[in-house]
Amino acid sequence: MNTFTYTAFNSRGKLFRGSVQEKTWTQALRRVKEMGLFPTSVKEKSRGSARPSSAGKTKSPTRSAVAGARSRHRLSITGRISVRILSAFTRQMATLLEAGIPILRALRSIEQQEENRTLRTILRKVITEIEGGGTFSEALARHPEVFSRLYVNMIVAGETAGMLESTLARLADFMERTQRIRSKIVSALFYPASVVLVAIGILTLLMVFVVPKFREVLGDLTGSKGLPPFTEFIFQSSQFVSSHLLHFTASAIAFIVALKLIRSSKSGRAALDRIKLKLPIAGRIARKAGIARFTRTLGTMLENGVPVLQALTISRETASNALFARAIQQTHDCVKDGASLTDPLQASGVFPSTVISMIDVGEQTGALPNMLLKVAESCEDDVDNNITSALSLLEPALIIFLAVLVGSIVIALFLPLVGILDHGVGGGSEEG
Repeated sequence: MNTFTYTAFNSRGKLFRGSVQEKTWTQALRRVKEMGLFPTSVKEKSRGSARPSSAGKTKSPTRSAVAGARSRHRLSITGRISVRILSAFTRQMATLLEAGIPILRALRSIEQQEENRTLRTILRKVITEIEGGGTFSEALARHPEVFSRLYVNMIVAGETAGMLESTLARLADFMERTQRIRSKIVSALFYPASVVLVAIGILTLLMVFVVPKFREVLGDLTGSKGLPPFTEFIFQSSQFVSSHLLHFTASAIAFIVALKLIRSSKSGRAALDRIKLKLPIAGRIARKAGIARFTRTLGTMLENGVPVLQALTISRETASNALFARAIQQTHDCVKDGASLTDPLQASGVFPSTVISMIDVGEQTGALPNMLLKVAESCEDDVDNNITSALSLLEPALIIFLAVLVGSIVIALFLPLVGILDHGVGGGSEEG
């Protein structure tokens, strides 16, 4: 028998700390829940230390507390295994278990055909752990660099409720939907960023290497007549860019480094995230994406039986925006004191009234998980529509911008040639 320390709350929000004697971490978790408590931390007691876990930490399975803390801000997957590969594994496990195949046989079947070496190695270790008497969740928790706390906690809830196959199916849906919306946002940002970078590259090439060559030639051909004002402006701009190219490069690098330093601090990240939400079009997309991320994460965990306080803690850790994380933390503290979800979420000012109303209805009708998932679907549809609309306007605008930029330089270079064709070299020859 092993000793497990726990931190939990009762239905009135009163804090309890204690210990139980059980063989495995999953049995200890089930024991705490049978006592009518809502655990936020269940941890095996170290032999050389009798210190219980703090109330601010969520539960971590046996032997993974330290490693789990390092990965607490990771949503689904880190390292060399992509979200696509992990979601495919989760979907395969759900399908095999729903077909009645035992878990060890299902793991061996997936391990034999898995192409990713890292995941294949981890699956072998998971199989060995289960064969030694451990549970599926405990085996996964040994690898926090791959399986996040969200992933492991949902597996724990599925094992406790005896619905592991349905939990895996919901988890696969969650990961696929999250990855889909993330891919749309990344692809939407990739096009304008690539066009801007190409424009900067072309402009630099023309102004530093091409335009100075034309200046030497055209200056000799026009002679005392001089160059047209627009051409002279382009030549002066070219000279300025050429002489300050290193300064521009250093300023760009310094700006990027400064942004990273600002974002590394808590207050700086909050300020940048606040600015991000106030941008005209991107801010609306970022807000909707943040709401969809929070509601889908919280709704999926509540639907699978994860306690609300623990679900809020994990939702806060997976939030990509500091303002959302702060609002979720405030909500967690209020719920711990016995309040509902609606009031603190509304007081945060981050969530719109329509979302608050839907969550309120879900709480009053006892269908909060389903309502949260409906909010997530609605926000994801809005993000998709907003991205499509923005790209339909942004694509021609960027093409026109690039055409005007390059076309202006070309026109400026050809204006003196037109004058030379009309009046001759050096202003034309005198008539005898």
